[in-house]
Amino acid sequence: MTDEAPDYKDTVFLPKTDFPMKAGLANKEPGILERWQNIGLYEKLRAARDGQEKFIFHDGPPYANGNIHIGHSLNKTLKDLVVRSQNMLGKDAPFVPGWDCHGLPIEWKIEEQYRKKKRNKDEVPASEFRAECREYADNWVNVQREEFKRLGILAQWDKPYLTMDYDAEAAIVAELLKFAEAGQLYRGAKPVMWSPVEKTALAEAEVEYEDITSTQIDVAFEIVDSPIQALVGGVFAVIWTTTPWTIPVNQAIAFGADIEYELVDLHCASGSHPLDCAKLLIAKELVDQVLARLKVQISDDLELSPIETFKGSELVGTIAKHPMVDKFPDSEFYTKPRPFLDGSHFVTTEAGTGLVHMAPDHGEDDFDLCKANGINPVFAVDADGVYRDDWDWLPRGDERAGGVINKKFVSSAGPICEDLRAAGALLSASDDFQHSYPHSWRSKAKIIYRCTPQWFVPMDSPLSAPQTVRAEPFEAQLANDQDPSTSSGRTELEIGSAVGINATLREIALDEIRNKVRFVPERGRRRLESMVEGRPDWVLSRQRAWGVPIALYVDRKTGEYLNDPAVNERIIAAFKTGGADAWFDADHQQFLGNDHKLDDYEVITDILDVWFDSGCTHSFVLESGKWPDHQTPADLYLEGSDQHRGWFQSSLLESCGTRGRAPYKAVLTHGMTLDKNGKKMSKSLGNTLDPQKIINVNGADILRLWAASVDFTEDHRIGDEILKGVTDSYRKLRNTFRYMLGGLGDFQDSERVAVADMPELERYILHRLAEVDAELKQHVNDFAFGPYIRTLTAFAQDDLSAFFFDIRKDCLYCDAPDDPKRMAYRTVMDILFHALTRYIAPVLVFTAEEIWQSRFPDANDSIHLKVWPEVDGGWSDEALAAKWADIRTARISVTEAIEPLRREKTIRSSLEAEVTYPLADLPVDADEFAELCIVAGVTDGNEIKVTKTGHHKCGRCWRLLPDVEEDGALCDRCDEVLSA
Repeated sequence: MTDEAPDYKDTVFLPKTDFPMKAGLANKEPGILERWQNIGLYEKLRAARDGQEKFIFHDGPPYANGNIHIGHSLNKTLKDLVVRSQNMLGKDAPFVPGWDCHGLPIEWKIEEQYRKKKRNKDEVPASEFRAECREYADNWVNVQREEFKRLGILAQWDKPYLTMDYDAEAAIVAELLKFAEAGQLYRGAKPVMWSPVEKTALAEAEVEYEDITSTQIDVAFEIVDSPIQALVGGVFAVIWTTTPWTIPVNQAIAFGADIEYELVDLHCASGSHPLDCAKLLIAKELVDQVLARLKVQISDDLELSPIETFKGSELVGTIAKHPMVDKFPDSEFYTKPRPFLDGSHFVTTEAGTGLVHMAPDHGEDDFDLCKANGINPVFAVDADGVYRDDWDWLPRGDERAGGVINKKFVSSAGPICEDLRAAGALLSASDDFQHSYPHSWRSKAKIIYRCTPQWFVPMDSPLSAPQTVRAEPFEAQLANDQDPSTSSGRTELEIGSAVGINATLREIALDEIRNKVRFVPERGRRRLESMVEGRPDWVLSRQRAWGVPIALYVDRKTGEYLNDPAVNERIIAAFKTGGADAWFDADHQQFLGNDHKLDDYEVITDILDVWFDSGCTHSFVLESGKWPDHQTPADLYLEGSDQHRGWFQSSLLESCGTRGRAPYKAVLTHGMTLDKNGKKMSKSLGNTLDPQKIINVNGADILRLWAASVDFTEDHRIGDEILKGVTDSYRKLRNTFRYMLGGLGDFQDSERVAVADMPELERYILHRLAEVDAELKQHVNDFAFGPYIRTLTAFAQDDLSAFFFDIRKDCLYCDAPDDPKRMAYRTVMDILFHALTRYIAPVLVFTAEEIWQSRFPDANDSIHLKVWPEVDGGWSDEALAAKWADIRTARISVTEAIEPLRREKTIRSSLEAEVTYPLADLPVDADEFAELCIVAGVTDGNEIKVTKTGHHKCGRCWRLLPDVEEDGALCDRCDEVLSA
């Protein structure tokens, strides 16, 4: 040997690739997006899948209002994962995105702009206001579209659906008129959730609950008559409420028939209350609670002494008077008797006094019980939450008047309590009751229940039973015992439900939920079922301007709404050319034609609930033909868990009411995205994360990998540390692909080796690929993307990088190019490359494209046009798998035994290790096992031992082998390769 050792670096077949280790996604992704746009990738994919089995996903529309947030990012990414993975399976899976453009959120933003400019919305022409809403929505559609595209969402972005498009508005009104023509609409006065700030009814999905502190009061109602003589003369029924503002509209008192009530004597030694020595009627079980409140408010020496007890059922026929009757002796309302009514189905002894004051204007139970007893609401509270100007107590013109959600107005020191105190009826009042209360999710203001005339779809009227169609003026309707009935001429066949010819909307919807629709996760079934089971009739009307109008005419004499198909056809045609404005700006006589006189009809100007709008999207997206690659019903709806009370439900009810079936075959629900500490994200808390900032720093693929990795079926977290962990996982995956790209740099088809001719290790890896392929397909069908990613990354890291690639890198680098083992290895690596690139493509859309183009550069091609890899079922070999499972277990034992010597720096790498192992337990010989463990050698022994080898190091492959004469010399294998 010469003094200078030869340099064999150029003789080693090291991986060669231009694919960078550092991703630089934030800078690279926009260029990939631009290329996709230029080649028309979405259109290419549609053409490639034309004629294949369809998978129809219907996109739930986000509001066109503001930049997207992290929840939008998760939601849209999950949708993209579903559609891309179905396309990868070879199905024709189009993606038409959509936006919800009507409704309160957008109106609220325009009104905010008006308030800043000191403009009064009521003074702005309705057409101008609607035009500004349309312009506002259009702007945010364009902003959000670009933000979604930047996430890598592949969709028909140049032809989305918008609920404000004229053809969409025409379809929505056409769906409404289907209900009308079937008699499945009525106008009635019922308490609905109402926002005094926004002056409109709200849907349940527009309401959120917050913890607040309210005023609680105990009020005494003097009993003036009763079948129980002991209750007449100086006896007061005590009620408790946390809504003092409802006392001015009290009309009755409810009791529980099975509750035991006690007559008690109120005595206060100080004589500090007008009712001292009076008798009070309270539920026996709640006397102590009432006493505690009264002691705080009146005097600590106050006592309630029992006199007599009564069963609630004995209170039938008892009459009280309103506490303010003496203040308003000429008032027709306040001088009416207040009857005791049996409210056993809702009166309890959990809190309060066991007696509940009834205000039918402001509670569902109140309304139902009072109506059943001939007591009607009085509509005392105006749209803004102030008592109307002709109301006796605290009317709008009163200097003490205020809004019913105004904290000062309803406080213990406010005018209501002040007047009750002056009347000697206020037993206690404190501003300290903590509870959960509904708020408008938009204005964040408290809402109330308010009885107003609204349009409803009945939940419990048979869809096929002939009935009278009425939409009475609400005053007339209140005189009836039942809500206006509805009619339908449809047959059982047209309804298409298995629940029977007299099925109601509720029954059909529940049958679809229970027996037809798939839910992922399964618990979503019970959640939606429970909501539909207990929901009231569907309130369709809103008292706003920006939306699709309830295009109906109501006969001023009969109260019937006009049901004329010819009129309806003219209305729909006008909407197609002029949108909803065609109604507001209409010559209504022209719509009515020659058969009807406009003077005979009331023109309805309420607009539809936006949930009805979005509930109709299946009709104009899946059925209209505007998107010919769609069909109905959809295979999947996917939204957050809040949509069980929103879009999932409104779509279900709309479709069941008009088609007798659900608009979807499956519903997938995801949880809410929380901050790193598991808290709800809020701008006020400063814990929100801007997806655009994450993308600008890390790239969209990192955000997509996070979305795919979390258990999205539950509430889940995101934060900087979480994203760092995702980035680390991404880096490992990227390096796996980089290694494959380098190892396959000059791979040719002529190099391929038949599977039967491959070494066992290669055949074992193909077996594992077959297992993984089956698992991944199942995960796709289950929409289980977290397990999908975990299966894929585990295979890439544990089976490939840490095992297969690690073992075979010596073969790749140092064996001759035509060596059968090396050729077999590269054949398997090529199979793995094609498979893994496709597997990862629905998730890491940009990285997968970069990987594919690095190996197969083609400006007009894309990985996203490919289909799921063909994995030969013959690769599965359970016997081989069992054998190699034992080998891998043994290999792990050796690695664990080597590690202490590495830590002690006795050896620097496993190549320097000489291992003793009980070979009788292994299905491979010593040399094979040494190669698999990447050690210098293995000898048989009774236990595992590791020592440093005395062999010399090959100057080319760096292995320490017995056939190397001295450090730097060549082993026999390398000498043979170089000689050739």
